[in-house]
Amino acid sequence: MSAPVTARIGALRRQLACMLEKRFASEGRQGTAALDARLLLADAIGVEAAGLALHDDEPVDAVAQARAIASVERRLAGEPVARIIGRQEFWGLELEIGSDVLVPRPDTETLVEAVLARLDSEGRRGEPLKLLDIGTGSGAILLALLAELPTAIGTATDCAVGALMIARDNARRLGLAHRARFVASNWATAMGGRFDFVLANPPYVESGVIATLQIEVREFDPRIALDGGADGLDSYRAILSDLDRLLAKRGRCFFEIGFGQAGLLTELAGNCGFSTRLHHDIGGIARVMEIGRVGDG
Repeated sequence: MSAPVTARIGALRRQLACMLEKRFASEGRQGTAALDARLLLADAIGVEAAGLALHDDEPVDAVAQARAIASVERRLAGEPVARIIGRQEFWGLELEIGSDVLVPRPDTETLVEAVLARLDSEGRRGEPLKLLDIGTGSGAILLALLAELPTAIGTATDCAVGALMIARDNARRLGLAHRARFVASNWATAMGGRFDFVLANPPYVESGVIATLQIEVREFDPRIALDGGADGLDSYRAILSDLDRLLAKRGRCFFEIGFGQAGLLTELAGNCGFSTRLHHDIGGIARVMEIGRVGDG
């Protein structure tokens, strides 16, 4: 891809967006060309993306232009914007990411909303709650909740040490490290004690489906964070089998779930002695399953 001939930020931004849009269209890929171009260019020149248009008439130096073009070439090859710039916003928090973690998705905010809704319904936001985030990745879920619940403390587990290092660094940057700890564990097998809330966005994609996912996912997300086994439910089985040991009295578990998995998961949870409730995302899809002991309210 040859460098566009331009000397102004606005013109370069539009040219980069046009290149992305043409490639997405030619390959039948879904994409947000204008937004991607804005984010990548803002990162390259070191300004806030939200205010990039204010700089449209300013010149672009050669180094920044080359940096922006290199970033767009990576995007054209399928790499997600968040991986190129090394960060992603979630619940209003800027999180660093890396190759060991999923890019936090907006849909996962449904889980945070569901936990807060449960607390509000019970008037418990001010309690010294104990949270457990299983398979934390970047720490997105736990850190979002700690930011909302100033008296809560949390523990995050992951089997990938690289992911735990990223999550810990995010906690430190956000000023939440004093209320969070990070433990290397296969699910929650290394954990003792009981928790008011157990949270998880585990791998839930069927093994045979991964090769059909969009390139941004199948080529750049860690497979260990995607692969839920033959039916996509292996992770849930492992956590549910240990859940009674982990939940405090009146405790709740919140799972992010995949499309079409609600029925089978309801059955699995019921077989383990739990009741369930579904929470839907903005698109009306059952995105989160809330789980509690039968008779626990």
